[in-house]
Amino acid sequence: MVTLAEVARHAGVSASTVSYVLSGKRSISAATRERVEQSIRELGYHPNAGARALASSRSNIIALMMPLRTDMYVPVMMEIALAVATTARSHDHDVLLLTGEEGPAAVRRVVGSGLADAMILMDVELDDARLPLLREAGRPAVLIGVPADATGLTCVDLDFTATGALCVEHLAELGHRDIAVIGEAAAVYERHTGFAERTRDGLRARAAELGVGLLHRSCEGDYAAMAGTLSRILDERPGTTGFIVQNEAAIEPLLSLLRQLGKAVPEDVSVVAICPDQVAVQASVRLTSVAIPASEMGRRAVELVMDKARGEKKDLLDLLPPRLTVRASSGPAPAPR
Repeated sequence: MVTLAEVARHAGVSASTVSYVLSGKRSISAATRERVEQSIRELGYHPNAGARALASSRSNIIALMMPLRTDMYVPVMMEIALAVATTARSHDHDVLLLTGEEGPAAVRRVVGSGLADAMILMDVELDDARLPLLREAGRPAVLIGVPADATGLTCVDLDFTATGALCVEHLAELGHRDIAVIGEAAAVYERHTGFAERTRDGLRARAAELGVGLLHRSCEGDYAAMAGTLSRILDERPGTTGFIVQNEAAIEPLLSLLRQLGKAVPEDVSVVAICPDQVAVQASVRLTSVAIPASEMGRRAVELVMDKARGEKKDLLDLLPPRLTVRASSGPAPAPR
């Protein structure tokens, strides 16, 4: 292991000068700083994390609070987490991943222990119990998701309200007048999870503006649950010709069940999904979809929290505009029989 003293000898400076270069606590001339940094690179020196934290009151760690729940689509969450980790590394930070459903206790633990310099919160609910503590703590933090009241917070997310509206517009432009939405599992709405609630708001508002009939049903996503949900939808609205799916697990069961019922996609019914592009293109029918920009959300969250840590940016609501890609699953509504 290369020591700080060895770096100092190599650079021809005192150990305290190396320490000041690392901590940034004192002004060092550009030439001296460059010489020290060159020695660090050549020798492969890595500061002891514990000692650095004690000396600077900084840990160079971002806490990522990502509750792993059985009713959420984990691949999207892991894609966000990977983007957070790789972007944090580019800022010389590591990531502490908290996956438990601890709520406010997790915020209290991170703040009280000094485990992390900053926090990123996922799975944000409209009335998220973590937010009062987050506001009080004054620690740099970013939400991937948007609560009902974002005052004093920095948030990044796909604009799910606009996403819902865009899906309805696409089907309405194709002549579909009765649309059914296959939503997330019931527990997601019971928790008032922000992305699901905002999508539903966007769907309903745009459907009302366009005079389109809309039926929204939650679904657990497995084959049996999807079969029951589809049966109820067709009993209530037999003229349904458009489906919007915001539930990755339900996509293949829905397509399979439509085939069994003799409903061809897109000749008889059209299907639009809100899902990752990979899910859309690998489905048994290539799906028209609005992509979930998971990597972009993770990357932006880190950039925003690092800006806040440097005191460079105020609170911000960063909503990414939805992008709809037309593929093989949507087409003109069939003529009435």
